[in-house]
Amino acid sequence: MFDKQTSWKERISYGLSDTASNFVFAMISTYLIYFYTDVFGIGAATVGTLFLVTRCIDAFDGPVFGILIDRTNTRWGKSRPYFLWLAIPLAVVFVMTFTTPDLSLTGKTVYAYITYMTLSIMYSAINVPVTAILPSLSSSPKERTVIVTVRMIFAALGSAVVSICVLPMVDLLGQGDKQKGFFWTVVILAVFAVIFFFIAFKNVREKVEPISDKEKIEFKDLLLVMRKNRPWVVMVIFAFIYFLVFTIKMQSTMYYMTYNFGRPDLAAGILGVSTLSIVATICIPKLTSIFTKRTTMLVGLAIFGLGQLIVWISSGNDSVSLLFIGAIVGVLGLGLIQPVLFTMAADTVDYGEWKTGIRAQGFLSSAPTMGVKIGMGVGGAISGWLLSAGGYVPNQTQSASALMAIEWSYIWVPIIGVILAAGVMMFYNLDKTSDTMTRELEARKLMKEEK
Repeated sequence: MFDKQTSWKERISYGLSDTASNFVFAMISTYLIYFYTDVFGIGAATVGTLFLVTRCIDAFDGPVFGILIDRTNTRWGKSRPYFLWLAIPLAVVFVMTFTTPDLSLTGKTVYAYITYMTLSIMYSAINVPVTAILPSLSSSPKERTVIVTVRMIFAALGSAVVSICVLPMVDLLGQGDKQKGFFWTVVILAVFAVIFFFIAFKNVREKVEPISDKEKIEFKDLLLVMRKNRPWVVMVIFAFIYFLVFTIKMQSTMYYMTYNFGRPDLAAGILGVSTLSIVATICIPKLTSIFTKRTTMLVGLAIFGLGQLIVWISSGNDSVSLLFIGAIVGVLGLGLIQPVLFTMAADTVDYGEWKTGIRAQGFLSSAPTMGVKIGMGVGGAISGWLLSAGGYVPNQTQSASALMAIEWSYIWVPIIGVILAAGVMMFYNLDKTSDTMTRELEARKLMKEEK
């Protein structure tokens, strides 16, 4: 028998943990490169290298935190206590990252490295538990899909707040001073993030216990679980490609709207369109009950790619309406991809337990973040390097080569990434064995309870 459904109070509280996470994630993925180049005054090439170095170093902290979760045993569970322990430290570093001390260019670069790297590590430390706790909330794949759907809706709301409200808040709070505006905007977001993490800690409960009585997972166990878990390997590679694409596109939005389309006033609206991803996300439980998760993912990638082509056509016609149509189509595709990605990652935890008898949910849930982090790092680096190679100069009329570099970042690199991601997804085969796996795991659980 599967666990009973989680309550709506618990689903919403869990979703708020990702609203809080997305305040940080969306600020980094959408505005940080612009903040560094146009507000803090660091060169684009330097920022590109900063993103790559920071993310590649930071990439390895996900599995480390996953192992810590697997070895954590408290009266609150394994993942849940991290919401309480790390909410305030994350908020403090978040604010520091968007603070602009009066330093030399070298000093600014060093400050950016220290604060951004620390923020990335702190984000992993609290966001890995958000993902790792999912397999403990329910043993039912269908219920997990519902939980992830709710989570992604609230995550999208967090991203929407950042996309729609940040630039107007910067203008309002800064009164022409972007440094001041970004600082106070991030202070407000940080306060709400702390509140939301505390709500999640209070209301979310871990219910699913491992079948094995083994409390301490050794390194050799992790090697075995990885070696026997092909779907997990596929998800790590897919996460790398997807978040590379996502990061490049998001970080290029301000530049594309300002210089290529010539309408910087449209940036907030285009970013705000991301809210509509909720429409697609709501449909996921129904879609995955009809089609496989892999098929749903491939459809999402195809829709996103179509949206990219429509946006490209719109720039040639200077059509604002076509631009928004393309943006809407694209975010509907994204609304199918991310929630299914997290559900599939949770399913690989069950697969690993089914194949090896070891439930390494912290490590397996967190290790795809290595792909996410490296993807974001490479994506951020590509954005900065393309701008630099094209001769980008902040707040000036751009050359033809700079405009082409921005176009490649915003349109063509994401399209290439979609094609690669679809190819990787073809190797995901867990959908075929999911029902058998779930039945056998439930049978083992019942046998353990009867002993």
